[in-house]
Amino acid sequence: MSFELFFEEKSRVLRVAELNFAIKQLLESNVPLLWVRGEISNLVKAASGHYYFSLKDDQAQVRCVMFRHKNQLLGNPVSNGQLVEVLAVATLYEQRGDFQLTVEQIRQAGLGILYEQFERLKQLLEGQGLFAAGRKRALPAFPERIGIITSPQAAALRDVLATLRQRLPTVPVVLYPAPVQGAGSAEKIAAAIRLANQRAECEVLILCRGGGSIEDLWAFNEECVARAIAASAIPVVSGIGHETDFTIADFAADDRAPTPTAAAQRAVPDRHALVERLRDTAQHLHRAQRNRMRNAMQTLDYLQRRLVHPAQQLQRQKQQFGQLQQRMQRAFAYCEQHKHWQWQTLAQRLRAAGSDFARLRDRQVNLAQRLTKAMHVTQARQSGRVENAAQHLALLNPKQVLARGYSLVQDANGSVVMDAGQLAVGAELRVTFASGWARTRVQEKG
Repeated sequence: MSFELFFEEKSRVLRVAELNFAIKQLLESNVPLLWVRGEISNLVKAASGHYYFSLKDDQAQVRCVMFRHKNQLLGNPVSNGQLVEVLAVATLYEQRGDFQLTVEQIRQAGLGILYEQFERLKQLLEGQGLFAAGRKRALPAFPERIGIITSPQAAALRDVLATLRQRLPTVPVVLYPAPVQGAGSAEKIAAAIRLANQRAECEVLILCRGGGSIEDLWAFNEECVARAIAASAIPVVSGIGHETDFTIADFAADDRAPTPTAAAQRAVPDRHALVERLRDTAQHLHRAQRNRMRNAMQTLDYLQRRLVHPAQQLQRQKQQFGQLQQRMQRAFAYCEQHKHWQWQTLAQRLRAAGSDFARLRDRQVNLAQRLTKAMHVTQARQSGRVENAAQHLALLNPKQVLARGYSLVQDANGSVVMDAGQLAVGAELRVTFASGWARTRVQEKG
């Protein structure tokens, strides 16, 4: 319901709930989602999980609420006195008529500017190809010397050294000291990278620092550090902050590790894994050599069994030739005998076929005679039947009846008159005789 609908009639009196509802709708529909900076005060963390606090500066304050499903996503806890920036919606709490902000996100004041600087530099360097996958180099499998660029007082240095000693204690380590936080630290880090390349005494560089806020890690987001990493002839592994921390140096490095310890693990192989792999390889080679020797011995035994004196081999071939000759002779004799049997069988069939031919010829003559006789008999029978039918037909002929003195009487419609009762006096009739016809008229009937 729009705010103007409440004032369509000047005499209308609004209820408080209607007024608050209209003002809330007016605020939420006209004031967009926005960032507000101020200091947290009067913070209350309710049993329901919601946060209630005031956001103030030196001139004003505003009530705020952040519901539980939103504040559970906060990475760092909030407390009174913090200078923060909140992303919020301006609204009105209708029950009390209080103007307040419904907070969606909270971040430390000033981070928005840093994030904008981070994104601008990232897009610039990415557009220039400093982060391209094609320019990144693979790390050496077995580096002869490791370079570390960090502060000598950093806890990350101890973690990296401990990991290197555990994984490959024989590899020498060269430290290129550089401050990792504070004013001028970025230029000193870039200078340490260039120094390591000038001295060219290491096969891989580890750039590391422990966790911290974005301000603490900002030295690794400077352009000079990113360009020094990209220009380095030595592959660089970055291990800066925690797993969720990303810096410009991570994108420029040849390999990014989530932590300093992980960077040390990426730089050198694990000696225990190498020893285990060597042990497995040695066992595999031993088994392969043993199997090869066994196969060679079996091959030698087989060849020894096949090795025969030439005289014995000649005698064996002569025996084989004799056996083949005997088999050929037997096969030839069998073929000759088989052909002879076939010839006798065909001769017998031919002789039997000759006697059958004479018998079949006599039968054919007999059948021809029987067929001729049957044809004469059938013809005579059929002729008698025809003559008999002709006689019956002649007897049934109406002209024969008329010839005996009878006549055929028909009315004007051509129907045969069978009964005098069918006629009327004066009716015209047609009388057919054996020869000719006459037309007459009925004078009298009885």
